[in-house]
Amino acid sequence: MVIDAIFKALADPTRLRTLRLLSAMELAVGELAQVLGQSQPRVSRHVGILCDAGLAERHREGSWVFLRAGTGETAQTTPILAALDQLLATAERENPEFAKICADDRRKLAAIRTARESNAEDYFARHASEWDDLRALHTSDGQVEQLLAKALANAPLGSVLDIGTGTGRMAELLAAQADRIVALDKNLEMLRVARAKLQHLPAARIELVQGDFGDLPFGAGTFDTVLLHQVLHFAQDPAQPLQEAARVTRPGGRIAIIDFAAHNREELRDRHQHVRLGFADAQMHELLTAAGFAPSDPLALEGGELVVKIWIGARLSDDASTPPSKPATKATP
Repeated sequence: MVIDAIFKALADPTRLRTLRLLSAMELAVGELAQVLGQSQPRVSRHVGILCDAGLAERHREGSWVFLRAGTGETAQTTPILAALDQLLATAERENPEFAKICADDRRKLAAIRTARESNAEDYFARHASEWDDLRALHTSDGQVEQLLAKALANAPLGSVLDIGTGTGRMAELLAAQADRIVALDKNLEMLRVARAKLQHLPAARIELVQGDFGDLPFGAGTFDTVLLHQVLHFAQDPAQPLQEAARVTRPGGRIAIIDFAAHNREELRDRHQHVRLGFADAQMHELLTAAGFAPSDPLALEGGELVVKIWIGARLSDDASTPPSKPATKATP
């Protein structure tokens, strides 16, 4: 019985501390062990009990295992988890001893945040010249972000998937308007940069996932808005990630693609690993239509050598489009 497992899992101070920490942010097992001041094997045992009870969830990124608070697999367990979170918050307010332990844990959590930010700064320092060279060829990121926000403002964002999140900037930009954001990237180092950037957001509203845009680890119709920001030009076959994007978008949901208009800057293939030298409007219209989207008129920013385009498409209903099927899976691999 689920409720029995939940109350057994709560019968340990370390697991109570863990739940309070996970309510603040997602943590790697090693980071959690550092905050709790316990060995990693011992922490892993506690984590296993919490995960078995549905109070926490694990997902792997390379050799690291990250933990987040449980989201509830059924309509019955979701309100139980919400009530438990409120109960622990009340216990922290009313019980001085528990409050002191939680406060000490959060001070150590601040050191984790600082270490993440330092690692992100190191990554930026190593790659700054490459990005500066590319940015010099097109209009400012701020102008692109303003135009995108305006293009998406006519309907609620709902649940958002940011494919190829990179530094997490677009997820951060849209977070205030979205119900929930899943930020996905294939590159582990970029995910750690994004995690540092997004760690100030509420843990329940942001999730970071390692995955490939050609094989998304989500069930059909999971998201209301799907974003591909400067990602599609890395695709050998752009039709494949767009078909996957269509599969995970609910009927009536939207896709937003921000990328370069067709150009002839061949050096971007070698210097920045671009597979596609931008996209023509007719080509993008065909790709979106084939994937099951109804395209809108594209928007253009022409302030540089490379023109940045924004293509928006509305997901057609199942009777108007037949995207590829795939069994439903949990949001975290």
